[in-house]
Amino acid sequence: MHKPTALIADDEPLLAEYLRQRLGLLWPELDLIGIARNGIEAAAMLSTHQPDVAFLDIKMPGLTGLEVARSANDTHCVFITAYDQYAIEAFERNATDYLLKPVADERLAATIDRLKQKLANGDHALSDALLGQLRALLNTPAGQATPIERLKWIRAGIGQEVKLIPVEEVCYFQASDKYTSVVTTQGEYLIRMSLKELTDQLDPDAFWQVHRGTLVNVREIREASRDLTGKITLSLKHLGHKLPVSRAFNHLFKQM
Repeated sequence: MHKPTALIADDEPLLAEYLRQRLGLLWPELDLIGIARNGIEAAAMLSTHQPDVAFLDIKMPGLTGLEVARSANDTHCVFITAYDQYAIEAFERNATDYLLKPVADERLAATIDRLKQKLANGDHALSDALLGQLRALLNTPAGQATPIERLKWIRAGIGQEVKLIPVEEVCYFQASDKYTSVVTTQGEYLIRMSLKELTDQLDPDAFWQVHRGTLVNVREIREASRDLTGKITLSLKHLGHKLPVSRAFNHLFKQM
């Protein structure tokens, strides 16, 4: 009997390893041929090994998961996505499977059941036409389609674990090199998401950008003080931190 094969493609090593472990537990007969660190590696592995299944992160360096899937031929693709309600609706409407980061066992088990059925029935993999529809849906401006659901959870890798942080518990975000610090009353965590990406997904009424590298939870602002030079500094309710406001964002506190 043919032993099913699969590959995982994700540029987040911790999340890729986590998925590998869960697949090993929930689908022990699956033969994992490898883990690709970017879209280019994934495309090469697809071409060489032609696995039955590919778990593809949508956003990867080099090539996106959708671009990799174009060369998947008879490989069944499962797309992995961070929280994006519009993207999820796009996949659901087109009957394409997806996994939401971090992957939940119940959702993964349901995906495995569907994949087993598809493999047993010899169902066809994605067509170019369907991939084109998915790309169009995902790239449609929010003003021309269903509005994007605002980000509600932050997923931060801690060792081998993935911590879920409710957005409302974040005091502020601070850009730091290639990472962004997520600062809460419980601690500080690093995520690989730019401040611009966060700004695009967060509720602008709940989070204000007060500096080139800082987004602050408005509900966490205790007071804003202005010195003799006009420089504004924010004091937070639950932390002793002081956050400077750059002159470009002084208008947010013009009532002072």
